[in-house]
Amino acid sequence: MLGLGTLQTSQSLCGPSVEPPRCPCGRASLCRGALQKDLDSKLFGQHLAKKVILNAVSGFISNPKPKKPLTLSLHGWTGTGKNFVSKIIAENIYEGGLNSDYVHLFVATLHFPHASNITLYKDQLQLWIRGNVSTCARSIFIFDEMDKMHAGLIDAIKPFLDYYDHVDGVSYQKAIFIFLSNAGAERITDVALDFWRSGKQREEIKLKDMEPALSVSAFNNKNSGFWHSSLIDRNLIDYFVPFLPLEYKHLKMCIRVEMQSRGFEIDEDIVTKVAEEMTFFPKEERVFSDKGCKTVFTKLDYYYDD
Repeated sequence: MLGLGTLQTSQSLCGPSVEPPRCPCGRASLCRGALQKDLDSKLFGQHLAKKVILNAVSGFISNPKPKKPLTLSLHGWTGTGKNFVSKIIAENIYEGGLNSDYVHLFVATLHFPHASNITLYKDQLQLWIRGNVSTCARSIFIFDEMDKMHAGLIDAIKPFLDYYDHVDGVSYQKAIFIFLSNAGAERITDVALDFWRSGKQREEIKLKDMEPALSVSAFNNKNSGFWHSSLIDRNLIDYFVPFLPLEYKHLKMCIRVEMQSRGFEIDEDIVTKVAEEMTFFPKEERVFSDKGCKTVFTKLDYYYDD
């Protein structure tokens, strides 16, 4: 259960309260070049996500008076980079990234496990967001496992995402909300597979090929936290960002980066062996990795086990 008493209170986020608390925005401003470098060097096979994230986040941070919070909904299979992108965004705005006092992660199955407690969760969620934004206008809120969240719960934050200057004296216009979900992954795969079967490059896929179907899919999925959500109905989500299923070549890119991060020289023989241990779908074509890059890191341990 998400209990405010067990979480750090908003008053302690910025240190001693001798003076009115303010939000030290980590780096004074987001460096677009640094964000682009991180996306280019760490995120593979996601040309759509890279472009949307770079433009949306850098544009929002550079706007001194946004009309509403930035709201991103990231969709795709496990291991395609949704959580990783959230981490990159957080690290480019705050020192400490996900560990910053101004970045807040909610996991549906951990923080909101019981359907019978939805009313309580709604109240706690509103209080928690209000308290932290009151202290730090540039707060970041990440909601993981939206496809496992109880329907109706996320609508509790609808007033915070709307085009209001203030809600009960608090402005939420500089906050960032990021939703992570597997909902719509089938649709993303269908489009990617159609392009592959037609002999087209995945880089030819445009956002317009995906985004409308993603919002409809999330809205009509009874197993999604966005089921008939007012956030979608009122067009409060700025971007539905598709994460494409990864191919064999992308897995090898992930493995090489992991080797380098561990201080190893890149061994192409090991890279190939690890990549070939992964499973792929559809069954006949074997085009896409069914786990993305999620398990390649642990498989690498086998080859460096002393």
